[in-house]
Amino acid sequence: MSHANIISVSDATFEAQVLAADGPVLVKFEADWCGPCQAMKPAINDLAEEFGASLTIATLDIDQNNQTPYKYGVRGVPTVILFDKGKIVGQKVGLARKADLAEMISQRRA
Repeated sequence: MSHANIISVSDATFEAQVLAADGPVLVKFEADWCGPCQAMKPAINDLAEEFGASLTIATLDIDQNNQTPYKYGVRGVPTVILFDKGKIVGQKVGLARKADLAEMISQRRA
């Protein structure tokens, strides 16, 4: 990911960077070989720009990290899960449009 507001997380850092985060975290489960994952990158970058510091966006490579996807039932990529205070508050499976992701995020923000 090219945007400064997008972090990369792993099985080892997931709890600290996602579950213990102060605000909402949008996690994109992805793989380098996944065409739809690559196709979503511009939308994810745009969301990072739009929501700025009010939202953390994280990516997790499922090929290098298999414990976390298994724990959350991720069976295909891309899967995007929105966490807030360590709980799942939204989820989209498959290639998602930026507008759909933005709506999911906005609905969960108070």
